[in-house]
Amino acid sequence: MKKLLLALGVVLIFAPAALMKASPDQGSATAGKKVLTLADYPSWKRVTSTVMSDDGKWVSYTYSPNDGDDTLFVKQFDGPASYTISTGSAAGGARGGGRGGAGGGGGAVQFSADSHYVAYFVNPAAAGRGRAGRAGAQGAAGAAGAQVRRLEILDLTNGEKYSLPNASGFQFSKDSQWIAVKMNGTPGDTTRRGTDLILRKLSTGTNQNIGNVYQYDFDDSGKLLAYSIDAAGKMGNGVYLTTLATGEIRALDNAAKEYDALTWRADSKGLLVLRGEKPAGKELKDNTLLVWSDASAAKTEWDLSKDSSAPAGFVLSEFTAPRWSKDGSKVFFGIKEQADAAPGAPGSAGAAGAAGAGSAGTPATEEKANLDIWHWKDTELQSEQMLRIAQARRATFASVLHLASKKFVRLADDTIPNVSPTANDEWATGADSNPYEHDFSEGQPSRADYYAINTSTGARTLIGKRLLRTFGTSPDSQWFLYLENAHVIAHNLASGKKVTVDAATKSFINTDDDHAAEKSIWGLAGWSKDGKSVLLYDKYDLWSLPLDGAKGTMLTAGAGAKDSVVLRLATALNTSDPDLYRDDTDPMPAPDDQFQGGGRFGGAGNTGVDLSKPLALTAYGDWTKKSGYWQMPAGGGQPAPLIWADANIGGAQKSKSGDRVLFTQQTFTQPPDVWATNAQFSGAKKLTDANPQIADYAWGSKKLIDYANSKGKKLQATLTLPAGYEPGKKYPMLVYIYEIMSNTHHQFSMPVYDDRPHMSTYASDGYLVLQPDIVYDIGKPGSSALDCVTAAVKKVIELGYADPAHIGLQGHSWGGYESSFIVTQTNMFAAVVTGAPLTNLTSMYNILYKQNGAWNGGILETSQGRMGANVTPWNAPALYESQSAVFNVAKIQTPFLIMQGTADGAVDWNQGLEYYTAARKMGKNVIFLSYPNEPHHLAIKANQIDFLTRMKQYFDHYLKGGPEMEWMKNGLPQTKKGAAIK
Repeated sequence: MKKLLLALGVVLIFAPAALMKASPDQGSATAGKKVLTLADYPSWKRVTSTVMSDDGKWVSYTYSPNDGDDTLFVKQFDGPASYTISTGSAAGGARGGGRGGAGGGGGAVQFSADSHYVAYFVNPAAAGRGRAGRAGAQGAAGAAGAQVRRLEILDLTNGEKYSLPNASGFQFSKDSQWIAVKMNGTPGDTTRRGTDLILRKLSTGTNQNIGNVYQYDFDDSGKLLAYSIDAAGKMGNGVYLTTLATGEIRALDNAAKEYDALTWRADSKGLLVLRGEKPAGKELKDNTLLVWSDASAAKTEWDLSKDSSAPAGFVLSEFTAPRWSKDGSKVFFGIKEQADAAPGAPGSAGAAGAAGAGSAGTPATEEKANLDIWHWKDTELQSEQMLRIAQARRATFASVLHLASKKFVRLADDTIPNVSPTANDEWATGADSNPYEHDFSEGQPSRADYYAINTSTGARTLIGKRLLRTFGTSPDSQWFLYLENAHVIAHNLASGKKVTVDAATKSFINTDDDHAAEKSIWGLAGWSKDGKSVLLYDKYDLWSLPLDGAKGTMLTAGAGAKDSVVLRLATALNTSDPDLYRDDTDPMPAPDDQFQGGGRFGGAGNTGVDLSKPLALTAYGDWTKKSGYWQMPAGGGQPAPLIWADANIGGAQKSKSGDRVLFTQQTFTQPPDVWATNAQFSGAKKLTDANPQIADYAWGSKKLIDYANSKGKKLQATLTLPAGYEPGKKYPMLVYIYEIMSNTHHQFSMPVYDDRPHMSTYASDGYLVLQPDIVYDIGKPGSSALDCVTAAVKKVIELGYADPAHIGLQGHSWGGYESSFIVTQTNMFAAVVTGAPLTNLTSMYNILYKQNGAWNGGILETSQGRMGANVTPWNAPALYESQSAVFNVAKIQTPFLIMQGTADGAVDWNQGLEYYTAARKMGKNVIFLSYPNEPHHLAIKANQIDFLTRMKQYFDHYLKGGPEMEWMKNGLPQTKKGAAIK
């Protein structure tokens, strides 16, 4: 079951308390309430990891404070039982293994299928360490000493607990009679991959220890346990099957080899595994596929090297886990070309004599040149290859074996390296990007020719050429959907028939998208269960478009457009798919930050939508910012609200059986908490209360501001009013910018350690905080930001909220670009703080986005930079200079502060340095806070606190007349580095 995360997670380490002092304006506190400062941050908590039992009778969730130990709560919905467990301070194990995985289970909280048991990990206590950040993790581990994580199994019928120290993963059987617990091995032991597996019968509490288990998994009936043994010297290696009711153990296969990728077929007793060893002098294992159509049947063996139809010199690789087809007739797997082991590597021909002398007196170890050749024909930059080298070394080509005939079919190759099978595994689709790898006409090359691939024959049929926007295949495996010439095309995989599904209806292109790339559709909602239509969104409503090309039907009767309410399918509340029991739709999504590694397109699930039943929808008021869930009647029609409020409501998940629904709700004044209700959202009850201390603090409030830019474009901003706001009084104002920000109107401003201003903290101390929307003209990103931001500020001044002489500006990353540019164009702001900013688009264009090794030019042309397709610094130098802060630095008349980490992998640190040196040369009032070895966002808690403190001091001085700190007056020489802030 997936985790439910209610607020942004942050990773922290301990920092000196002296840095947490602040100088709040105590006069801003109201009714005796406290002003929120950094010193108050440790106790604020996030609600994480919300999990329901299958029957919806139990729930678990975790409170994770900024500092200190996590607390796990396990509660009965309709009864008095409740358990509270301190689970330590580790970040928690990601759910690993799973079906066919090395551990067979993971670290997430899990309920048994009958809801009688819950299992979870307890980590060593924090002992004052706080939540370990990047630099603090090693120290945290050291502080824990010999303490190890333990697994606890809680019997929900009587409250009894059973504990197993040093466990690495676990899994309940589907019939809830057993739990298998994988133990950690001895650190440094490389003689075996297997460790102890504890098999516990839950009803009796009896344990069986099975040694040297590498992989394990229960079948779906819960009656059988399969496992592989990997022992020292390969003694006893093999695949074994335990019949749990009788305890009978049967060896399915034994050999002095290694066994990988143990995999049951879903809802059956079919089992497969790879058996192999690495030949002398070779790099890769040579595996044989072993298949049991039934665990009691004889095994089928297939050896790639002995199949004449298979490519010579390839091996069946364990790097890609084999997968059963849905009907069990085929097995999909990956093949990889064998290679000689590197000289000196274990098993290589030269390994034994590597330490000895070479021939003819040549030293055995000869120094080699360290060289990277950057070639114009490379389809991936060397920098991209460096970051992906581990992935490239494990890359395989998809292939399939037809079990009845033992027919091998290769599906992928160097031309089409990756394929996506359809739901029924009869077809696959793949993309050939080779013709366009050097087509830079739209920035970063990203187009491809798409093909339908018959998995029975491997035959490829062209779907479309030079495609950019594709949306996958239908659940019935008949159709592939893509965008071509601004129309939505459905391609029939079997017949090759193409249908322009939107031709008779309307355009579904997202015309609000202001990027320079080809515009996509508003979104794919899914496919009808009867296979007759594809479901698309327009800006507000849901449509059904027949796959025969007939005119489509607006299913939501125009209710969305009528009131500017964005209506989208709430997949988790409509599905019968057991893997889709939560709704990840965020009514107020975060902005797409190319310079933070963002970028996504929302698609649909892999199940058909049953239009004959009422359907739940997410709803978001485009201009009101209200949100909630609505219900559309069967067959379509006027939807009605189930829950609809001035709040951020989302994250719904439902129990697999029963009528239990959980959702989250938050506003600026209401911390994000979990609520429990039913499918009709009646009688909702608040389940969590993670931050009751909010009542002790002076807290601001929110107001929507309508305004327009110079072109008359209607926009909105969310304005945070200070605690104790008095109408008519003019307040100092901080403006925080990015792109679209009004959708954060009902987002709670959680006090956390990071590198951005918190509206809660500033409003508590007497500030207004304005977050305006920004829209863009192609080729004018900086000018567009200037226009929208200054228009919003003028509106707030006109409405009488802000003191025009005391307004500050802050932005980070792309917002840092905008704030850096704006300060060169206007004197509206008394002070500006810019974080990780792009400042010179010309120099930024040809350097790397270090996080992924890619070239920045594509981002600047058609993605977040929006300069325009094929608009470059050498064909439009004046345009690039006009939109770059560095080239306009002479016009700055405002004090400004730059912050950046030297290890920034998104915006190169030299961008901040260029801006600082240019401004310094021109005699501008500039300070550069450079944090060594920090990434794009500060990760070390001490540095986060340091910057939050200095930023607040900076704005307090220029916007509220606070003291000018010594570091602001004279800086800090290296000889005094590390001194206390003063």
